[in-house]
Formats: sequence, C-alpha cells, structure tokens
Amino acid sequence: MVDILFLSLCHSKPCRIISSQNIFVTNSTTNFFGVPRNLVKRSPGRVQFALLFRKKVNMQLSLEDCFKILPKGGVASAKGFETGGVVAGLKSSGQLDLALILSTVEASVAGVFTKSIIKAAPVLLCQRFLQDTRGRATCILINSGQANAATGEEGLRDAFAISDLVSAHLPDTRPNQVFVASTGVIGKRVDLSRIEKAVPSLIAKLGHSEEHNMEAARAIMTTDLVPKYISVQWESNGRVVTLGGMAKGSGMIHPNMGTMLSFLTTDIAINTSLLQEMLQKAVSKSFNAITVDGDTSTNDTVLIMANGLSRVSVVENSPEMETFEKALTWCCEYLAKAIARDGEGATCLVQVEVSGTVTDEHAQTIARKISSSTLWKAAVYGRDPNWGRILAAAGTAGVEFDARQVSLWLGEYRLMKDGLPLTFDKATVRNYMQAAAEAKYLSGEDQVNVYLKVGDGIGYGKAWGCDLSYDYVRINAEYTT
Repeated sequence: MVDILFLSLCHSKPCRIISSQNIFVTNSTTNFFGVPRNLVKRSPGRVQFALLFRKKVNMQLSLEDCFKILPKGGVASAKGFETGGVVAGLKSSGQLDLALILSTVEASVAGVFTKSIIKAAPVLLCQRFLQDTRGRATCILINSGQANAATGEEGLRDAFAISDLVSAHLPDTRPNQVFVASTGVIGKRVDLSRIEKAVPSLIAKLGHSEEHNMEAARAIMTTDLVPKYISVQWESNGRVVTLGGMAKGSGMIHPNMGTMLSFLTTDIAINTSLLQEMLQKAVSKSFNAITVDGDTSTNDTVLIMANGLSRVSVVENSPEMETFEKALTWCCEYLAKAIARDGEGATCLVQVEVSGTVTDEHAQTIARKISSSTLWKAAVYGRDPNWGRILAAAGTAGVEFDARQVSLWLGEYRLMKDGLPLTFDKATVRNYMQAAAEAKYLSGEDQVNVYLKVGDGIGYGKAWGCDLSYDYVRINAEYTT
C-alpha cells in the first residue's frame, strides 16, 4: 500500500484515477523534500513527477487499492440514499436553502463537531442524538440562511422541533433519528413556519440523480461561489461500495473539530464506534487542516451515515477497513480543499507541506500555522514570493526545530537550503504564482505549493489555505447588510 504525492507540475491528481496498467514504479529513489521516495512513470518513455512516500511497509500498487471517482456522483450516490434541495424562503436571495439527506434504512452515524465554547443549537442536538441513539440515524436536514447559534433555549427548542416535524412525515422514523444542521448569520433563529411548509415538498422530490446531488449541495451554500460534492466507488469481493459527500464553507473557516458543514454517506456496513474513530482520523487530516481566515465557526459539523446496503462489512485491521479509510480520507481532503479554494475572495488554493519533524503532529502544526499567516496569504495574492513570511510563521508555531536545517521550496523552485537563502529568479516564481490564480478551479494547477523541510525527522504534515484579497474584506464588511 502506498501514499502518493503528485507535485503541482503533474496536476496533483490522485493515483486512484490513473489506470494501474500505465503505472511503473522505478527502483530509483530520491531524497526530495527530506523523505525517501520512488519516482513513478506514467508510461515507459516518460517519468511523471510523482513521488511515493515510504510511509507504509508494503510498497505495492495493486488494483485493490484503487477507487474511481464518479463524475456525476454526490452525497446520494451510495445505495439506499436520497437527497434534494428546495427553496423554503429562508434566504432573502430566493435561492435554494433547505436540503435533506435520507437513508431508506436505518444507518450508523458518526459526527465530529466544533470545539468552540459557543455551540449552535443544531450542534448540541446532534451531540445529544448521537448519545441517545448510540449512533443510529435515518436522515439529516440542513438549512442555510440562519445559523441558529447564540439563540438560547428558544433556538434549541427550534432545532428539536425541526426533528419532530420531519419525523412526522417519515414513517418508522423517530425524532432522534433526524439530525439537524444550520448555517448562516449567527444570532438568527430558524424560521420554523417556512421549514414546516417546505418539508413535505422536499421529501416528495428526493432522489439520487446528478441534479438531486447538485441541488442539495447548492441548498447548503451561503457565501460559497460553487457547490462542493464528490463520490467514489470501488469493488470488494465482487460487490460495489460507494462513498459520497458534500460540504459548504467559504468564510469563518478555521475548523477545530472534535459556519463549515460536511456530510458523507456510504453503503458500507460498519459499527458506530469504528466509524467514529475513522471519521475523526480523516477529519484531522482534512477539515482540521484548512484555514481561510483563522475564525472557528459555532456550527462546524461533519456527519457520516453508513447504511450497510452494499453488504460489504468493515472490521478492524481488515483489507476492507484500509480501503475504506483511504477513500474516506481522500473524499474529506477533496471537500476540505474545495472549501479552502472557495475561500471568500480567494483566487487560488495554497497547499503547505512540512517534513523533518519528530512527529506528524508537529509537522501538521507548522503547516497549519503557515497556512494561517495573514502576511503570507496577502503575499500570495500579490504574487510575491516573500519567503520570509513563511519562515516567520513556521518559527512561531510552537514546534522546536534547528533553523540551520531549514530548506524551502515554492512549487519546484528552491528558495532556501540549510537555513540560508538561495538566489532565484523572482519573475519566474511570480509567474508560477500567477498561473495558479488563472488555472481552472480544483484542477490541481490552481494551487501554490509550499514545501518546508525543518530537519531529518520522520514527521510529515500538510495543510491548505487560500490567498487573502481585497474582496475578502468587502464580502465580510457587507455580510449582514
């Protein structure tokens, strides 16, 4: 089993969408970026600039590792799931604002939530329902327009009332099997009367087509510019397993899990405790590794439902568990990167990778600190390769390292070696940064890549952010007006 990093010059595409018959793992290794890696060829005559991390003992590429991306898939692609979105009148814009994700059978559910002291009413409801049902659910209702945060006991009653009214329209569904999520302006209660009127038509139009997946993803958007959804599929012992998801988020993005929302569904069979453990691991490598503005929302929620209809079971330390973990992490990373790329006013994604620390956690801490640096984010927007801002952020991350061992790359351009600056062509690097801003959304080319090596340790971590533009200030200055 391998983890593959594709550099920006090969479009950052994941290995799972590359035909395995065209992949050749070479015997040659390189110590690029402080980690021993193998070069990978995409064809016999051409070396692709992809590098295999030596983080697994068994370094083999096999069909069992692969999954395919469903080009029209989303949160309702897994067997037994339906979704949809309607206009309930919760947004003054008149756009889609109410979505439902429904499993036709009872499902295992796991969740990870904001660690903010101020938790929105739907977060409190979900946490209570997870405990009361021991992780069982049938559906999730999500509204946009009002966050129902800082709304006191009345807001909490509103959240429970939503569960009651939805369950009343779904036979054999108890209120505590209806999870609720909200996003929008903090301090605004949800408009129960509008939701009550909209729920019957929402349930009636549920489905699993591309249009249904798109409508649901649009219904949970606030300042987002694009809907965010994904689905992947793989085979296990002749049976097909599907995992799908959607997310929203553009501002107030600096999750500390454990107003950004993500929902995942799968037809795999898995017990709740293992599902919770795997979700937490995936979140730590994805949603907890992104930042747009350094502000943590009161409503941060990630929920996953697994209904078992694929008849493929996941147990600890099984091949099925390893494949599912890889798919879950990849989907979470994709959605997390989509959120960071769609940051309010952003023109490009910024990916930061750090190696050479004692532990992965130390590397992750440094990577996220760099991603959060306002000065560095502003420099990216100005296409200014001001590497001093990267180094300054890394030095205040609270992680010990030897400054004399620091090496730094911006894309393929090395700017520092052994703690000392190197001469580089500033115009060329500026062009590299500009090209990222002009590239197609989530193409892999629309990101500025930062690689920082701080020592010879085995630790590795990465984080994502975006640049900071004038539009970010404008959007947030006018948000409630």
